Amino acid sequence: MDDLLVKAKVITREKVGKTVVIPRLSITPSDKKLPFKMRRKQLPIAVAFAITINKSQGQSLSHVGLYLPKDVFSH
Repeated sequence: MDDLLVKAKVITREKVGKTVVIPRLSITPSDKKLPFKMRRKQLPIAVAFAITINKSQGQSLSHVGLYLPKDVFSH
């Protein structure tokens, strides 16, 4: 089940400390021109990591934070 979800902890705004779950989505394009059906699965997140190049060499991360200033899903 872990490969289908991302568990994250909110680090900003009103819900600081709350644990949220981001599900993996199955996406099927509705293009009828294709002679086959395409399906893909993806997580609706974008990872951003910023550090100067000189300081990043040889470092590994034990915790990663996601800053999502806008809604992740758009309907």
